[in-house]
Amino acid sequence: MGHLGTLLFLLLGALGALADVCNIPEVDSELVQSLGQRLLPWMDQLSLEHMNPSLYVGLRLSGLEARDKEALYLHSLKLDYQQRFLGLASNDDNSDLQAKSSMGQLALYMLALRANCEFVRGQKGDRLVSQLKRFLEDEKRAIGHNHKGYPRTSYYQYGLSILALCVHQKRVHDSVVGKLLYAMEHDHHLHQGHRSVDTVAMAGLAFTCLERSNLNPDLRNRLILATRTVQEKILRAQTPEGHFGNVYSTPLALQLLLSSPVPGVELGTACLNARSALLTSLQNRAFQNVLMISQLLPVLNHKSYVDLISPDCLAPRVMLEPATVTPSQKVPEIIHVMLEVPSVWPPYSHSISVPAGSSLEDVLKKAQELEGFTYGTQASLSGPYLTSVMGKEVGEHEFWQLIRAPNTPLQQGIADYRPKDGETIELRLVFW
Repeated sequence: MGHLGTLLFLLLGALGALADVCNIPEVDSELVQSLGQRLLPWMDQLSLEHMNPSLYVGLRLSGLEARDKEALYLHSLKLDYQQRFLGLASNDDNSDLQAKSSMGQLALYMLALRANCEFVRGQKGDRLVSQLKRFLEDEKRAIGHNHKGYPRTSYYQYGLSILALCVHQKRVHDSVVGKLLYAMEHDHHLHQGHRSVDTVAMAGLAFTCLERSNLNPDLRNRLILATRTVQEKILRAQTPEGHFGNVYSTPLALQLLLSSPVPGVELGTACLNARSALLTSLQNRAFQNVLMISQLLPVLNHKSYVDLISPDCLAPRVMLEPATVTPSQKVPEIIHVMLEVPSVWPPYSHSISVPAGSSLEDVLKKAQELEGFTYGTQASLSGPYLTSVMGKEVGEHEFWQLIRAPNTPLQQGIADYRPKDGETIELRLVFW
């Protein structure tokens, strides 16, 4: 077995009696249904620009159902996503970063198929699998044999892609998995903005899937130890309020903690504290982003992406009905937001007037209408993100950070954050 394997099983045997399980008590069903209802309008948006496979995955792993809408949504995903990604596969210029950035969407599409108890199959399915494997090989080469490089996208997409292949029982080479293992073992280039908890949680889900599926038996001991390392990182990231990292990274962190017991006695208390923090956030309607909602719904049903190894497609679910909305007759209040961009020359600073409840993206659109301000965005797994401001494009390992004055980084993106009257929002170009 070797010294490492012997040490591992002795350690697990000694701590077995202390194994603690992440247990999430039931949440009020009306609160859960109100959360699911926020997804229904998104399911009517069937253009490629707006569709997100994560929405479908979240519903299928939840205790909620949108029957006809779900079927139409998956049908639209199959038509548009296969056409899109098979088109990319036939393009000779597969080194384009924008094409690589879309690999996370392909991985989520493959999770959506498993959520419907389907495996990728046939000639088209094989081409999609090959495309995702090529992406991982390219990212492996970008990281380099000495681990001093970076993936061209992120370790989050790297882990998500491995997970998607794993639930379809598609093996990737040990050397590809090894890059992600090394990154988790050594905190290698993980702190990309505020997403490090999301990144390690996604890696842990991939490791758990690989270990359960036994697709890389020679790495089994490292996978078990790395999963434990990831769990410890997540527990250390818990805030006094109970969130893991922040409110929006907590659902994915809980998915990982729900997937397997942890030696020790602290896990149960940590998960109860996280549940309390999430309930407060739900009552304050903090969850509006479709990706975050779709990651939280499985947790409230005691499920995780790892359950897609063998999904239960016959489990009963509660039918979702659209929320009733009473039209408001009030004239919307106008608020004033100071928008600042110090990272360009000359620096930009302007007061923008928008209706109360507008998103930061609405503020940017209004600023652009007033002239003197320009910006560009690109679709991502969690919504649009800034790629340029005032003609200044992001470079390699740069991003536009959203700051609420004087110096508070925003946890939400431009489509989700809603400024308050009198706030100053700064767009700051930073390096990670």
